Amino acid sequence: MSFLKNITSDTGSPDDHELVAGYQSSSDLKILALLYQRYLDLLYGVCLKYLGEPESAKDAVMDIFEELAQKLLKHEVTYFRGWLYTLAKNHCLMKLRSSGRLKVNSFDPDHMQTAEELHLQEGQEEQLGRLSKCIETLSADQRAVVELFYLQNKCYKEIEIITSLSWNKVRSHIQNGRRNLKICMEQKEKVTA
Repeated sequence: MSFLKNITSDTGSPDDHELVAGYQSSSDLKILALLYQRYLDLLYGVCLKYLGEPESAKDAVMDIFEELAQKLLKHEVTYFRGWLYTLAKNHCLMKLRSSGRLKVNSFDPDHMQTAEELHLQEGQEEQLGRLSKCIETLSADQRAVVELFYLQNKCYKEIEIITSLSWNKVRSHIQNGRRNLKICMEQKEKVTA
C-alpha cells in the first residue's frame, strides 16, 4: 500500500467526483490510486471489522483496489465514499462466505410476521389518526425534520443537507417535535377517553 501514498496530484486536490470522472474517461490507474489512497484507512477499518485479522484485512484492501479498477468503469457513482464502503463490505462478506466463516442462522417460522398481523389492531387506526393530526400542529421546521427522521428514516446529516438547517437545529427540532407530539397525543387521548 505504500506505493499509493507516493502519488501526488499536479492540479492540487481534485474532489472525488472529478477523480471518478477522470478515471472513467481515461482508465488511468494513477488517477484511481490518488482517489483510492484517500480512503485507505476507511477500507482497512471496514475489512478489519468484518474479517477480524489484520493480515486478511490488508489482503482484502489490495484485492478491493483490483475490484475497484474494474467496477468503477462499469458503474455510475455519485457518492464515491458510500459506494466504496458498500463495495468493501460486500467484498468482505463474499470472502467470509466463500471461506465458510460466515454464519447463517435458520429462522423459526413462529417468529415471522403472519398475514393476520398485517392489519392494524383495534385502536391503532385511531391512534394513527391522532398522530397525523398532532404532526400537523408542529411548526413547519419541526414537522419537516420529524417527518424526514421518523417517516423517511433520514439521518441528521441528510436532514441537515435537505433542510439547510444546522446539525444542532436538526437535533433540537427532532427533540422538541417529539416532545410536542407526546404532549399532543396525551391531550388527545384524554379527550377521547
